[in-house]
Amino acid sequence: MAAYHSMSDVELTRLLRSDDNAAFTEIYNRYHAALYIHAFNKLRNREESRDIVHDLFGSLWNNRADLMVKTTLQAYLYTAVRYKIFDFISHRDVASRYISSIGEFAEKSDYLTDHLVRERELRALIEREIAALPPKMREVFELSRKANLSHKEIAEQLNLSEKTVKKQVNNSLKILRTKLGSAIFTAFIL
Repeated sequence: MAAYHSMSDVELTRLLRSDDNAAFTEIYNRYHAALYIHAFNKLRNREESRDIVHDLFGSLWNNRADLMVKTTLQAYLYTAVRYKIFDFISHRDVASRYISSIGEFAEKSDYLTDHLVRERELRALIEREIAALPPKMREVFELSRKANLSHKEIAEQLNLSEKTVKKQVNNSLKILRTKLGSAIFTAFIL
């Protein structure tokens, strides 16, 4: 091992390309601490910095056969760490935005679901109260509000006077307002 310690980076790189495990160990021992400090200065997180440096050395070993160092090994390793930091930050930002968007969707989804449930409950309550109206009054009200017929059309269809139709609609509205007033308020508050 002492022989590897005195070798140049060029010699270690050549040996690394030929699968020399001891050359890899020497490169690791020479540069891992400095690369960790470099990563830590950028990220300010020990675990993330350690992971990036370990990932770099894992990639170096896995791609040793194709290793092409055009400048110096030191410059190559620092550049590789810098790119790994950029990738890490980019992925972290994407993940953060994704998590935020999921959170916003969940909040909106809960709100919409809650709103739809309340709307359905309110509609059912209104339908029950309409069904509880006296039969003739209910028929007049439903023709007025659901079938959108005019008082005159309802009067002709049911053989009633327009005045009677108008009175039936007004009476049904009064009854519904009385019965639903507090219920509607409570439904919206809850």
